[in-house]
Amino acid sequence: MSYDTLFSRLSVHGQEQLIKFWPDLSAKEQEQLAREISSLDFAEVNEVFRRAVDASKVIKEKLDHDLKPIPDSHYESVNNLSNEKYEEYESLGFKEIAEGRVGVLLLSGGQATRLGFGHPKGMYDVGLPSKKTLFQIQAERIVKIQQMAAEKYGKEGRITWYIMTSEHTMAPTADFFKTHSYFGLNEDDVVFFNQGTLPCFDFEGKVLLDEKHHIASAPDGNGGLYKALKTEGILEDIMKRGVKHLHAHSVDNILIKVADPVFIGYCTSKNADCAAKVVQKSCPSEAVGVVCRVNGHYKVVEYSELTDAAAERRNPDGRLTFSAGNICNHYFSAEFLSKICNFESKLKLHLAKKKIPFVDSDGIRQKPTEPNGIKIEKFIFDVFEFAENFICLEVSREAEFSPLKNSDAAKQDCPTTARLDLLKLHRTYIRQAGGNITDDVDVEISPLLSYAGENLEDLVKDEVFVISPFHLKSMSESETNGVNGNH
Repeated sequence: MSYDTLFSRLSVHGQEQLIKFWPDLSAKEQEQLAREISSLDFAEVNEVFRRAVDASKVIKEKLDHDLKPIPDSHYESVNNLSNEKYEEYESLGFKEIAEGRVGVLLLSGGQATRLGFGHPKGMYDVGLPSKKTLFQIQAERIVKIQQMAAEKYGKEGRITWYIMTSEHTMAPTADFFKTHSYFGLNEDDVVFFNQGTLPCFDFEGKVLLDEKHHIASAPDGNGGLYKALKTEGILEDIMKRGVKHLHAHSVDNILIKVADPVFIGYCTSKNADCAAKVVQKSCPSEAVGVVCRVNGHYKVVEYSELTDAAAERRNPDGRLTFSAGNICNHYFSAEFLSKICNFESKLKLHLAKKKIPFVDSDGIRQKPTEPNGIKIEKFIFDVFEFAENFICLEVSREAEFSPLKNSDAAKQDCPTTARLDLLKLHRTYIRQAGGNITDDVDVEISPLLSYAGENLEDLVKDEVFVISPFHLKSMSESETNGVNGNH
């Protein structure tokens, strides 16, 4: 494509700065830049910027009477379920799994920048006795839950694992799974797909160059899921396989109950089209968004958007009124996803001021120390307001939520806290099964042995655990690598 053709195309939209350095480029670099420019609809690009800026300028209504908690009719807590109700939900979830109607949507497009890892976050080893990565832990939970469903219903339904990567994480993620033989899963049931990207802008709406021949761009956020499901053919695959229920979550939660049958069963029994697992906020000022109703619509309100009065409001029993902390752990019916993907372009856009490397007017690449531009993202929870039947399931933070976001220097949501939270949970499982273990002994329980603390009594009852660290494993793992299989 010639300079004149590119200039004509770009100048109509005020983005001709992208070819300012055209004469400096080699033929190969010109070809790359022309290809990137051709792939973008600049009318749409400018509209995305305008919508994001307009959304950020809207004065957020903070009137407390607009804000309502999730009604009791749409909210249940696992800890408050009777044994009968818990088993009812779990059995229903297992049945859907055994029938092959359950899929998992893993959000794994991040580059682990804050963690300082340099690889897909799912490949991270937090230092467990087994040295298992997040990907392996989650894969083995799927293997185990499939086995449990098959044992209960005599039918081996397979869970399809849809893994959303980004352009930077796709190749290393796919290679990692192939190298590790898909961690015991059927290769055909692990489906990788890419989320999209959006250009990065300066504060005036001009698209930035990352290099003279390369446009600056960034992944479009976890809400990019909906567009990717459609453009990458995943929605079609979901329908073709007969998947009816999708459990969506981010890769960084080491305690995630992947394809949780209780959650699936709860949502199925209520005929939900969309749902969220939540945890109780630890205190009014905790920096976590809350799931609530705003003007009659279900939404996640960021902690910074809550007034102090709303954040601190309590019910007569002392519980925070707005306590449903969002943990990026969601359920979608396949039918709901199909509807959402047809109008995802209308979803809200979020603007973030960031430090974005760019090529300055002299052609020199700069790494700013202060925010110099704008990245635009979509959030997965922005579809809640479109759900006709939205429900919440409250779960225990200690049992289901420990995110890995930062390096150990941050001292929270880091490798050390993730590891300690998992080991603490596993000590709880051992005690519940009749074993004796003190808080200074670290025992890791393989997901292939127990999904959530079940079937441990024969191994641990009346046993005293003193060896630390220790890996309590299934028989199949012991036969495979010969490391401690039982105690």
